[in-house]
Amino acid sequence: MPRKSTPLTFAVLATGAGVFSMLQSLIAPALPTVQHALHTSQSTATWVMTAYLLSASVFTPILGRVGDLVGKKRTLVAVLLAVLAGCLVAALAPTIGVLIVARVIQGIGGALFPLSFGIIRDEFAAARVSGSISNLSAVIAAGGGVGIVAAGPIVSALDYRWLFWIPVAIVAATTLIAFRYVPESPKRATGSVSWLGAVLLSAWLVALLLPLSQAAQWGWGSAKAIGLFAAAVVLFALWLSVEARSRTPLIDLRVMRLPAVWTTNSAALLFGAGMYAIWSFLPGFVQTPGSAGYGFGASVTASGLLMLPMLLAMFLSGVIGGRLAHLMGPKVQLTAGAALGAIACGVLALWHDEQWQIAFVSGVFGLGIGLAFASMANLIVGSVPPEQTGAATGMNANIRTIGGSIGAALTSVLVTGRLQPSGLPYESGYTHGFTLLALLLLAASGAALLVPARRTDRAGEPATERPAPAPVRVR
Repeated sequence: MPRKSTPLTFAVLATGAGVFSMLQSLIAPALPTVQHALHTSQSTATWVMTAYLLSASVFTPILGRVGDLVGKKRTLVAVLLAVLAGCLVAALAPTIGVLIVARVIQGIGGALFPLSFGIIRDEFAAARVSGSISNLSAVIAAGGGVGIVAAGPIVSALDYRWLFWIPVAIVAATTLIAFRYVPESPKRATGSVSWLGAVLLSAWLVALLLPLSQAAQWGWGSAKAIGLFAAAVVLFALWLSVEARSRTPLIDLRVMRLPAVWTTNSAALLFGAGMYAIWSFLPGFVQTPGSAGYGFGASVTASGLLMLPMLLAMFLSGVIGGRLAHLMGPKVQLTAGAALGAIACGVLALWHDEQWQIAFVSGVFGLGIGLAFASMANLIVGSVPPEQTGAATGMNANIRTIGGSIGAALTSVLVTGRLQPSGLPYESGYTHGFTLLALLLLAASGAALLVPARRTDRAGEPATERPAPAPVRVR
């Protein structure tokens, strides 16, 4: 039975996961400042984001599985120490190369998401699990918004290095409290880490995400992009084969085939495409000078403030969604969240001439993010065996990231494919991009409708779907 939890445990988990989520977006508005301060090119500066993305994608499912095996609290503390080291190195980085290495180290923190969900499932009373996961998901979602909003004021008032010094102090305190007060989960998976599976998973993720993030510089038809996409397909097929044959797979494919899991992951892929693309391109839209025929010439700080309604809405809807989970159910929340995102992007494609319209759309999209984040985590946690929680939720986060990379790449093609003589995108590029995102989010809502209705056991808890027994191997 889960032991009695304390608010302090939740505070530690929320702080760690929230800081990592904030680090995802905090540096993006400051990239031009970083480029100038470290005397590098724009293409090199983008690796500050790319390195973080690739690292998080690799470490999130692997360390989620490690936590299931060796202990979630022990792994949580180790991951927090890695994030602390990464932030410290980034704050002191004398060159762009050192900063990129620091971002790779910070990316290890992606494992905080599955580890935190697993600790909540193991430690919290059953009646509090769904609401706590919703609240944590709201913090994770809001963390990305905080990064966008806070970057401008921090850089203007202090220096871009304080984007890392501030997390250093927060993560250091969080690590000490986690080590002292977070209990070690008693539930452990059996077996060992499939290192061949881990290597192949890392390889196909890098081969897929690298050309998606760099195709704008390389060209979609370049030999590097085509070669890496082809390698990703081959490595993915090889990974599936190895995992299917392994006695202790890194990702149990039987669990991934559960109806509630694959449908939720499908919705996560499509929702991530819309969400990350909006985070990437909406600030750029409002920062475009009015001479382009659209945009508001907003500063980094002002564009962040226009995203403030999104931050507030996603946090509030995530928290409220947890309170309404027993009434609506996570399937309804995921469907509604994706639909709200689709409505927001559709409105944005039609009306974007006034700043209040941007703020309104930002708020509507935030409502959708809060509902979707909370429901996806609850659907996965409620559908897999306890010993698979870390790996399954880590893979869900990864799939959302992959979707984000695809959405950002497709939107970039539409926005930057045709430029004005001034070098700025045409308004039609943004309009087409926002329309595409509306369609992707509408598809996410359709995928959410395919999620099976949740069953409950006699105690009123969500009933966990069990994978089919493994086939008997004849030697």
